[in-house]
This record gives sequence, structure tokens and C-alpha cells, in this order.
Amino acid sequence: MFRHFRTLSTSFALLLILVLPVQAQLFETRAEQAFLIDAETGTVLYAKDADKPIPPASLAKLMTMEVVFHALKSGRLSMDDEFLVSENAWRTGGAPSGTSTMFAAIRSSIRLEDLIQGVVVQSANDGCIIIAEGMAGSEENFAQLMTERARRIGLSTSVFRNSTGLPAEGQIVTVRELALLAHHIWREYPEYYRYYSQTEFTWNRIRQTNRNPLLRMDIGADGLKTGYTAESGYAIVGSVERQGRRIFAALSGLPSENARAEEARRILDWGMRAFEKREIYTADEVVGEAKLYGGEKGGVALKAKAPVAIFVPITNRDRLVARIVYEGPLQAPVEEGMAVGTLKVWIGDTLSQETPLYTAESVGTGSLHSRAIDAIGELLVGWMR
Repeated sequence: MFRHFRTLSTSFALLLILVLPVQAQLFETRAEQAFLIDAETGTVLYAKDADKPIPPASLAKLMTMEVVFHALKSGRLSMDDEFLVSENAWRTGGAPSGTSTMFAAIRSSIRLEDLIQGVVVQSANDGCIIIAEGMAGSEENFAQLMTERARRIGLSTSVFRNSTGLPAEGQIVTVRELALLAHHIWREYPEYYRYYSQTEFTWNRIRQTNRNPLLRMDIGADGLKTGYTAESGYAIVGSVERQGRRIFAALSGLPSENARAEEARRILDWGMRAFEKREIYTADEVVGEAKLYGGEKGGVALKAKAPVAIFVPITNRDRLVARIVYEGPLQAPVEEGMAVGTLKVWIGDTLSQETPLYTAESVGTGSLHSRAIDAIGELLVGWMR
């Protein structure tokens, strides 16, 4: 089923060319940056300039809400906590600002649940600043929390300077990290994710509708956020769930609101219809072998902790390529269950999935003679490197 190749390097890559029919990437979009993932398997279905840093605009509010949801989940906040509307919040993000607002009254106190709805549904800048000041003392301090939380959940590029996404030097995200952030919010905070499907919210006797056009399309959409900057154009992070399957998309660099709505619908529809799930390794199936130095034998079997499944396109068939990557050779003895590498799977040119691999067995230290032979072999390989 496979052919095996190994590189002469301390970082080993075992190449597995699976004879499994899949489709090359055929989707085209007007978005300058795009990223599409399957929620269950983490399969990257589509990527276009997905790691280019861009200003987040209102999409930064996804990170603002992650900080809030994390505080709620940990018990540091409750929905009934009240936050004071400062003059700064009112002037910078409220009615006088001319930006998205929930029209919070200056010097009033507002329950956190109402502020969350104002931010999620109405994209309220005043709501963001009120929360930021109430949680961290200032918006600057809160932005530091946002960046710290981004790193803790695996977002290595995103940097936040404020809670609103209003233009600020050095504030950047990528569409890849925005989609991953949306997936994280859905997975970690299901009790709060529901607010993203709320179609309207009334505060201070003013009724406002959710700006996300996907919610009005009857396509199974239930989130999440739109954004716009003059520098990077119109952007959106969206999610669709149909028949138990969910996907997340992030798009940026579109020329208009209509183009944003159209392209988001197109890529989400395509992601739902153009792929089928394949299990490429069953539970406990040996995926490959890592080279072992000084052991009872020269290698140790590797496996994943669960079945490895991936969504593959259903037309225009090509080959699925998988590589086992690890730092090696490993040093004996090794215990069963040690994390030693990663299975990386490509569909065409796109790195679509990464799965941790673990030793499938314990291997003890070899005899003095076998260790001497390994040492001579390692010296020869080292000289070749």
C-alpha cells in the first residue's frame, strides 16, 4: 500500500504514499486570503495565503470573547456581574464614536450577559471596552491578556492592541488563526457559542440585527463574525453545521459586503458537498516505525491514539501523501505510549492534517554487541550528514 523513504538527518521523515484516490484543490475564490477546515477531523479543506498577517478589524472581537468565555468557564466571572460604563468607553465606542455600538448609557452598569450579546450580535465597540476596563483595568492591559490567551491556545502569530479591532499599529491576525480560534470557541465553550446564532438584540430600546449575512441564508450557519478595514477589505469568519458535520471558514480581502456574503456561502457549500470522510488508519493500527539506537531491535512501531480519519475530495482523483516526522534516531530504552513524532498528511500541495504519534511497544536496551554495531552505524551516518 505504501512505499517508504527515509532522510539522513537528525529529523527523520518516513514518507508513506497512500494509493488512495483524492481530489486536487479546485476551488477558486475572489478572497485574497482564505482558510477552510473540518471541525471533527481538523482536515484543512482549503488554504489560500492563509498565513499572511492582516489587520483583524471587528474579527478581533472573537478573541475578546474567548477571554471572557474562559473567565466564565473558570469561575472568575459570572453572567450576573455588572460592569460600569466609563466616559472613555462611551466616547470611544459608544454613541459619540460613530462606530458599531450597543448605545450603552454613560455611568450606567450593565450585566455581563447583556454586554456579551451586545458584542456578539451588534459588534458593539462600547461593549468591548466596558468589558476590557472591567476585567483588566484598561483596554491596553486587556489586549495583553488577549495576546497571552492567543499563545496559550496555539495561535502563534496574532497580536492584539485593543479589544475592538479598531485600527492600531501592530495589531495582526491570519485567516488560519481566525478559523482555528472559531473552532476553539465552538469546542471549548458550547454553552456560550450559541450567542453567535442570535439574530437580533435590543438594548436601550434600540433593536439591532446581527450583521452576519450567513445567518439569513438557510444554509445551516450559526456564526460567527464580519469585519472590514480599508487596508484589507471585507472579511468574515463563518461556520455551518449540516447533518452532524461542521466546517469553519475565514475569508479576507473581498471588495464589498455582497462579495463577502457570496464567497462565504460558496466556500461553505463547497466544503460541505465536495468531500467525503475516509479512515486511513484504524485504532491501534501501526502507522510506521521509528529508528531506534541501542535497542533490542533497530526500530519501534508507532501508532496514533485513535483512528486517523480525513475528509478527501470526491472528484479529480490524485494521491494522498503522508509523512511520519520525528527527531531521531530514538535512544533505547523506550516505553510504550511515548510521544515521539507526527503523522503529516498532504492533499496535493496542502498540508491537511497533523496527528501525534506514540510508541506502540516498549523496547529495552540491547546487548553490548548490538549497541557497538549501532554506534558504528551512527558514526558512519553522522559523517555522511
